[in-house]
Amino acid sequence: MEEPLLGEIREEETKWVVTRGAFVEELKKLSFLAAPMVGVTVSQYLLPAVSLMMAGHLGELTLASVAIATSFTNVTGIIPLFGFACALETLCGQAYGAKHYQQIGTYTYSAMFFCIAICFPISVLWIFMDKVLILLGQDPEIATGACNFSISLIPALLAFAVLRPLIHNLQSQSLILPLFLSACATLCFHILLCWYLVFKANFRIVGAALAIGLSYCLNAVILALYMRYSSSCEKTRVFIFSDIFSCIKEFFSFALPTVVMFCLTISSTHYFIPYGIGAAASTRVSNELGAGNPQAAQLAACVVMVLAVTEAVIVGTILFCCRYVLAYAFNSDKDVVNYVSELVPLLSFSIIMDSLQSVLSGVARGTGWQHIGAYVNLGAYYIVGIPLASVLCFVLNLRGKGLWIGIMTGSAVQAIVLAIITVTTNWRKQARMARERIFEGTYSAGNRSV
Repeated sequence: MEEPLLGEIREEETKWVVTRGAFVEELKKLSFLAAPMVGVTVSQYLLPAVSLMMAGHLGELTLASVAIATSFTNVTGIIPLFGFACALETLCGQAYGAKHYQQIGTYTYSAMFFCIAICFPISVLWIFMDKVLILLGQDPEIATGACNFSISLIPALLAFAVLRPLIHNLQSQSLILPLFLSACATLCFHILLCWYLVFKANFRIVGAALAIGLSYCLNAVILALYMRYSSSCEKTRVFIFSDIFSCIKEFFSFALPTVVMFCLTISSTHYFIPYGIGAAASTRVSNELGAGNPQAAQLAACVVMVLAVTEAVIVGTILFCCRYVLAYAFNSDKDVVNYVSELVPLLSFSIIMDSLQSVLSGVARGTGWQHIGAYVNLGAYYIVGIPLASVLCFVLNLRGKGLWIGIMTGSAVQAIVLAIITVTTNWRKQARMARERIFEGTYSAGNRSV
C-alpha cells in the first residue's frame, strides 16, 4: 500500500468494528514483543539484585550498606535515566512507523548525549552520598560503605546512559530477539563476574558495584555492534550530526514527564511483567500512529488492556489462593502468618491496578502523552494516595494496612484515569499529530486532543 502523504490518514471516518481475526492477529503481535521484553527487563533488574545477594554474604553491615546505596542510586540516577530514555518510545517508534528511519538514529544519539550529560551532576551527588545519609540520620559506618559502593557504581551509570537509548532504538523497530539474547548473556556473565570480583579477587563491596558497570558495558557493546553491522539497522543507524543538538529540546519535552511517570510507579519485581507488555504496546501504538493507521493503534491499545487484565487477574488469584503458603515462606510465627494472610488480598488487588496503570502508561508513551501521564501520577499519588495513606495509618491507626490501602487507592485512581483517557482518545487526530511531528516537527508534547 502506498505510504500516506503528510497528515493523510489511511482509514476512512467510519464506524470501527473489531473482528475476531484482527483481535487474534494483534494479540500475536503484542505477545511476540511482550514476552521477550519481559525477559529483557527482568534480566536487567537482576543485575543489581545479584550483586546485592552476593554482597549480603559478606556480613550484615555490608548488606545494609549495599541495600541503602542501591535504593539511593536507583532513585537519584538509574530510574531518572531510565525515564529519560523512554522518551524514545514515542519519538523513535513514531519515526519508524512513518518510515523516517534517519530520525531514529538522530533521536537515539541525542538521547545518549543528553543522558551522559545528566550523569555528571548525578555522579557528584553519589560521591558525597555518605554526607547526605549521615545528615539524614544514617549510621556513619553504613553511610561510608554505601558511599564506597555508589562511587564504584559511577561507571555503571555512564554505561546505562548509553545502553538504554540503544534498547529503545531496537525496541522501536521490533528487534526484540537481539535484546533478549544480549540481556540473557549479560546476566550469565554478571553472575560469574560478580562472584569472582567479590569473593576470589576479594574486591568485596567494590567488586559488587564494578560487576554491574562491566555487565552494562558488555550489554551496550553487544547492542552497539548489532546496530552497526546488522542489515536490519542499515537505515536506522544513519544520522546527521548537526541535527542531534536541535533534537535535544524535543527529546527533553517528552523525557522529563516520563521520568515523573517512572519514579512514581516502579515498586516491585512483578512490575516488569506488565512493563514488558506496556513496552510492546508502546512499540505497536507508536509504529501505527507514525504510519498513519489510527484504527490499528486503537486495536493495539484495546488488546493490550485485555492482556494486562488477564495476566493481573491470574497472578492476583494465585496469590490470594496461596496466601497462607506465601506467609509461611517468610516466617513460621502464627501472628506473622495471620497478618501476612490479611495483607495478601490487598496485594492481589494492587497487582491488578499496578498492571493496568503500567500497561496504559506504555500506551501513553507510544502516543506521546508523557506529560498527561506525569500529571495523572502526581494527582493520583500526591493528592489522593499519600494523604489517604497518612490518615489511615496515623490517624485511624491502621498502620501497615492503612499505608497499603492509601497507595493502592492511588494506583486505582491512576489506572482508571488512564483507562478513561485511552478509551476517549481521538485516534485519527493522534495519528495526524504523530505524522506532522515527524514530517514538520509542528507538534510538541503539550498538544493533544481526545
